[in-house]
Amino acid sequence: MCLRRQFATLPPLLLVLAVAVGTAGGYKVGVGRADCTGPSVEITFMGYAQIAQRGAGIHLRQYARSFVIEDDDGSRVVFVSVDAGMMGHAVKRDVLAVLQQKYGTRYTDANVVISGTHTHSTPGGFLMYLLYDLTSLGFVSETFGALVHGIAQSIIRAHNNMAEARLYVAETEVADASINRSPSAYENNPAEERAQYRHNVDRTLVQLQVVGARDGRPLGAISWFAVHPTSMNNTNRLVSSDNVGLAAVLLEQERNPGALVGKGEFVGAFASSNLGDVSPNIEGPRCEKTGLPCDVLTSSCPSGAGACFASGPGRDMFESTEIIAGRLYRAASGLLEAAGAGGARELRGPVRFAHQYVDMTTAEAVHIERETGRVGRVHGCLPAMGYSFAAGTTDGPGAFDFQQGTITDNLLWNVVRDFIAEPTAEDKECQAPKPILLATGRARFPYDWQPKVVPTQLLLVGDLALAAVPGEFTTMAGRRLRGAVARASVAAGGPELQVVVAGLANMYSSYITTPEEYEVQRYEGASTLYGPHTLTLYLEQYRKLVRAVTGGGNETLPPGPTPPYEDDKQISLTTGVIFDSHPLGKDFGDVKVHPASEYERGDTVTAVFIAGNPRNNLMHDKTFFTVERLENGLREGDQLSDDGAASWTVVATDANWETRFRWERTSTILGFSDIEFSWTIGPATPPGTYRIRHFGNYRYILGGIYPYVGTTSFFTVK
Repeated sequence: MCLRRQFATLPPLLLVLAVAVGTAGGYKVGVGRADCTGPSVEITFMGYAQIAQRGAGIHLRQYARSFVIEDDDGSRVVFVSVDAGMMGHAVKRDVLAVLQQKYGTRYTDANVVISGTHTHSTPGGFLMYLLYDLTSLGFVSETFGALVHGIAQSIIRAHNNMAEARLYVAETEVADASINRSPSAYENNPAEERAQYRHNVDRTLVQLQVVGARDGRPLGAISWFAVHPTSMNNTNRLVSSDNVGLAAVLLEQERNPGALVGKGEFVGAFASSNLGDVSPNIEGPRCEKTGLPCDVLTSSCPSGAGACFASGPGRDMFESTEIIAGRLYRAASGLLEAAGAGGARELRGPVRFAHQYVDMTTAEAVHIERETGRVGRVHGCLPAMGYSFAAGTTDGPGAFDFQQGTITDNLLWNVVRDFIAEPTAEDKECQAPKPILLATGRARFPYDWQPKVVPTQLLLVGDLALAAVPGEFTTMAGRRLRGAVARASVAAGGPELQVVVAGLANMYSSYITTPEEYEVQRYEGASTLYGPHTLTLYLEQYRKLVRAVTGGGNETLPPGPTPPYEDDKQISLTTGVIFDSHPLGKDFGDVKVHPASEYERGDTVTAVFIAGNPRNNLMHDKTFFTVERLENGLREGDQLSDDGAASWTVVATDANWETRFRWERTSTILGFSDIEFSWTIGPATPPGTYRIRHFGNYRYILGGIYPYVGTTSFFTVK
């Protein structure tokens, strides 16, 4: 029996006894959560690259969920999963600056991983590379600051509540939650390699469980699963953590009974993995106007048939999000339930880590040609985006008439390309068969368009390895990485490892496909920056990291070249809030539309308030709205103490799935705006008397931000 599985067969009684005897060989673990919601209005979302997709409110808040793990020797690592499109190098740098002011050098680049879930429904403008921030009109300090503050706070909270704990790993298969959105590229991988796997996506959900050493109580869990959080499509304008974010909320609500969303001791994260070619829209791509299947290779439709969109499984994007989230949540919850009955194996062993920056444009690796078996050296290319990049994906098609699978260029678009930055003959040869649409590695105005230097990182907890990668690995690319890391460990005399790909971590550098997938030039291949051998370079680098962590400790590697500091070059075309105002005879917080007097379960309650701009205060760990239930039998008009806080219980906030708010600027010149808040009454909602309260801030034109509160009339839930 292999070392990784030796604890999986322990009977339930022995597991209970193991918990009871203490923490021999165990860990100290801290879990923490913090609100990191960015500006919810007027800022373009990061992901679909649609300038028109600017925020107009909140459906689900963004959270950072942190896990600090320390072994008996005091070696410590941190893993953070963030409800964000991805992670930026400068965000991590500034988070570490906050931590190092408090804790010295305990937390560094090397032992902290910050991973984005990849939701496409949160504000952008935080990556500090022009191509990625372009649709957000440049750098957005509010988004950047919200992420830095929230992530740092979540780590601080985890640091402050560290306790003796035991760690377990479990896994299960999740069906009907994902499909491969580029099957033609996947099919170009060797047949003998594909034959090793049942599916063209990874359906395994891997869960790391944190259990209190003394009482066996679950304290937290990280569930890695490969799927794009793109159930919410590019028409959505409400901040949302999408399917994986809702799954985390559902798991935390189950484990923190009675607590509001974002509160409670148990922290449950759903983190990204090798999701590059994986979609949650499991009904598959169809032509917008005819409903017929799209062309498999190009994901295009005949003239007049509209764009090629994938959707499902729900009737709309909200229902689809809820269905996919429910399947992920139930899988993760089931693993937690089964853990106490021997359904998980315990981790034992030291905590180790390795980190190194790599210039991907000069990196080299050994490559074996698929057809001839010839061994040679390959190197990376300057970053470039191919024609198929502009075609978008079936989760969010692009503009103009670009098609996926394009391997020829166009004279007109080449003129546009060369005006921005002209690729050299060497660039074209290096990137072949990708036709270069944007030579981003040559573009330097006003600052770098895409990264050349990337961070690579490996965390080891016992025999669980987390390969933190700065981009989106496709299904087969992730499988090759997991295999390379596992084999390198054994070859170096280390343990047999269970390897998890932790995606979109520490920096964003677009996609990583296999060389065979790159040949097909679907969207993912066209967005693989450093040429056809990008994955080959990464495999060589992560083997190097494995050798470092299995060499008897946290072997020091040369740090590598530092990514450039370009904060002082950032351009932002996003204006701040200038002022707020209200109609004559009204005030901020006044209710324009009160709820009806009575509702039944399943109904949606709506109220409209005169409001200030939500960007005046992001309300971290707070809320713009509360739904409150009257607890003491008072009726409307009865005397309440001050604000009535002693008589009312908050039952929902703007972080709940059942609530939504939309902000609208009703007069730009006069500074008027309204907020509409809605609450769908759940089937378990107790009958009684309720009200809705709105908390906001307004800005005077001469400066100063001031709070206000609005309260609706009472209404009854029957």
